[in-house]
Amino acid sequence: MPTLLNPIMMREIIMDHYNNPNNKITPTNVDEYKTIRMDSTSCIDDITIYLKAKNNLIEDVKFDGVACTICTSSTDIMCDLVKGKNFDEANKIINEYFNMIYEKPYDEETLDEAVVFQNTYKQAARIKCATLGWNGLKELMNGDEKDGKKD
Repeated sequence: MPTLLNPIMMREIIMDHYNNPNNKITPTNVDEYKTIRMDSTSCIDDITIYLKAKNNLIEDVKFDGVACTICTSSTDIMCDLVKGKNFDEANKIINEYFNMIYEKPYDEETLDEAVVFQNTYKQAARIKCATLGWNGLKELMNGDEKDGKKD
């Protein structure tokens, strides 16, 4: 997905993932997933990330909870990007995303639709929203499963 997207198209992608998220659901077989709850003191964001992995391969990732537009849409896009990837591939995607968010050089090809958050750095208050789900997945892949709040 090229970064030459116009602001209207970028907003449409964000709103589509907010209004019709593919991955926002608590799995029925939740006991097969590692979970971590992530929340923010600066926004309404309070989500649980669900990771189902075997031999460092992401079989499924979902999330559920209450979250703002940026958190919901960025987490939904993240879920789409990492499914079927091994942990090394998923970490590369996450690292490229963080590079983009923090204004460092990044590979836009790796990020696909996630490039719609390329201007998040201009709204510092939204960085936490745009990275909450991504940080949760990274922690789960590192074995930091938690049932309590994570800020």
